Amino acid sequence: MSALVPVFDGHNDTLLQLYRSPEQDKEKLFMQGAPASWHIDLPRARKGGFAGGMFAIFSPSPEKAGLSAPTAPSSDEKLPPDLPMEEARVSMLGMASILFRLERAGALKICRSAADIRAAMAQDTIAAVFHIEGVEAIDPGLDMLDVLHAAGLRSLGPVWSRANAFGTGVPFRFPSSPDVGPGLTDAGKALVKACNRLKILVDLSHLNEKGFRDVAAISAAPLVATHSNVHAISASARNLTDWQLGAIRDTRGMVGLNFARGFLRPDGSMVQDADLDTVLRHVDALLDKLGEDGVGLGSDFDGAQIPSAIGDVSGLPRLIEAFERHGFGRELVEKIAWKNWVDVLERTIG
Repeated sequence: MSALVPVFDGHNDTLLQLYRSPEQDKEKLFMQGAPASWHIDLPRARKGGFAGGMFAIFSPSPEKAGLSAPTAPSSDEKLPPDLPMEEARVSMLGMASILFRLERAGALKICRSAADIRAAMAQDTIAAVFHIEGVEAIDPGLDMLDVLHAAGLRSLGPVWSRANAFGTGVPFRFPSSPDVGPGLTDAGKALVKACNRLKILVDLSHLNEKGFRDVAAISAAPLVATHSNVHAISASARNLTDWQLGAIRDTRGMVGLNFARGFLRPDGSMVQDADLDTVLRHVDALLDKLGEDGVGLGSDFDGAQIPSAIGDVSGLPRLIEAFERHGFGRELVEKIAWKNWVDVLERTIG
């Protein structure tokens, strides 16, 4: 394929990077070029064919210095402590403000429907879906959910890898089953029903197995994990078991492939590199379990250690080329790169 293949990505943590940056002009930082250690800014997005994706808002635990998982796998990794709602709201609103300011500056378009995504892509504008990862900022009565939906929220993960009022996440534990902790609370079940009613996607990526089963039993929408991999290959609690993948397939849902080394590597190492053959092994397994319509990308850019063969968002064409060398035809490559995401979002958020 000679032309740059556009990529719509299931998950990034760039808003958290911008929120934590001491730079006052966040829009300029994103639009003119962020530090080399970051994964996404506008110049690199253009170079890599990044058409958009889920822009996550993640409120970190108070003592948490890193962006995501620990640097070494552990069989007894504990859940971080609960995060108070008022504390979560401070960082959530700060990151939401950055997202709105980026839109006003012309860096991206906040998309509330699949039609909005297609329109932004046609205009060569980054299509951003407002996503929250871990809903500690939402009250159990769901008043804040209504406010956030009106502001453009179209996707949320009920939990990050900690417990909250709605359910329990999985720790960054390796090797481990995702069957850790209790299922959704009554508030969590009400949240899922409200998301169905409001047409907000429910992301299963950090949810434990009992919570996953609760969502599967309650939700009328496709089951989606925006940034998770295959547990049979890498036995992290964050990855999906055969049963979970089957449940996703049964609803015509999908999984976004996570680029995090520790969720790719069979040994769970966060610090040792992962090559593209390892990435392809997960893609092949996802295709086998989900079919060609159920697989996308969910990079975890700016929130994880990424294979050096990709590096940052400008390296996406190298991944596309690896798909081509692997024997994937144009139609399948485009499905994985962006079409499957737009399709499942159309069936979920409208």
